[in-house]
Amino acid sequence: MSAGSNVAEASIPVDLFNPGQVFACLGCAEVAEVLFGGVEGCFDWSDRTAVRFRLRASGDDPPIRGVLRFLSQAKVISQAPHGSSNIAAWKGSWGRTPDELPEGAPYPSPDPESPATLLALLRTDEAEVRIDHWADTVRDNVKFWAGAGGYPGAALTRDAVELIREGASAAADDPFAMGVPQSSSFRLDWRRDYVPIDAGFSLNAHGGAVRSVGYPLVELLGAIGLTHARPRRFAKLEYGYGVVGASRGVKWSPLSFLRVALGAPAMPFETRRFRMSLSWPGKEGQARAITQVWEGWES
Repeated sequence: MSAGSNVAEASIPVDLFNPGQVFACLGCAEVAEVLFGGVEGCFDWSDRTAVRFRLRASGDDPPIRGVLRFLSQAKVISQAPHGSSNIAAWKGSWGRTPDELPEGAPYPSPDPESPATLLALLRTDEAEVRIDHWADTVRDNVKFWAGAGGYPGAALTRDAVELIREGASAAADDPFAMGVPQSSSFRLDWRRDYVPIDAGFSLNAHGGAVRSVGYPLVELLGAIGLTHARPRRFAKLEYGYGVVGASRGVKWSPLSFLRVALGAPAMPFETRRFRMSLSWPGKEGQARAITQVWEGWES
């Protein structure tokens, strides 16, 4: 931050043993960078029983409140490359038909095999945020929801936005605690997910009489947080992730350092690193659910 510039700060509780919440902290930083610029952050574990994510950005608007206001006002738009067959394959129940880009316009991947991984845009009159990590063909796309022919990421984004429109602004002090009945998600927050064979029952067997509580702000911000950063994949069902922060005081890091820390094996800063295991809640090779998280990079 330059001397004399206006800077606004905010902090929120975060559970470092919940990967989705860590991804969502990066999502807060990514949106704040688009809205305000000058973003710096810190995972503050000076009290290990009450870890907080601290965020500051240029301007006078508290950055977390600004981020949540943007999400609550955003329209969700899907985009497809010029001439994509996915436009005709799009179902009306998934929301607005994808916008077709002009011929020659850049796209983050080749035309996807199905509409499931078309990119999504969050757009207001003031700003636009893109979510496209699930379409990545070079890095691991951290796509935990069902197979390539299933419900599109853009539709999941739309569903999450609709769930938070009314309550997001009031949740600014603790956004990751905002829980509502949620039927589908990106499967980034393991508080909603489970593996039926482990739990001993299946929600589908109860005909809708039992509904799971989800955390749409974690899911939505987590998906945004994966735009420029990824956890490190060790195997199809095992990932590692890290955070940079401080055990004493606040040590601000630029957004670029927060991104790198998520998947880096080591950094010359104070860091904490975690490992997560996943399992198949249904048919192998389709959706994945986070089942265990522990601190430490080695297995």
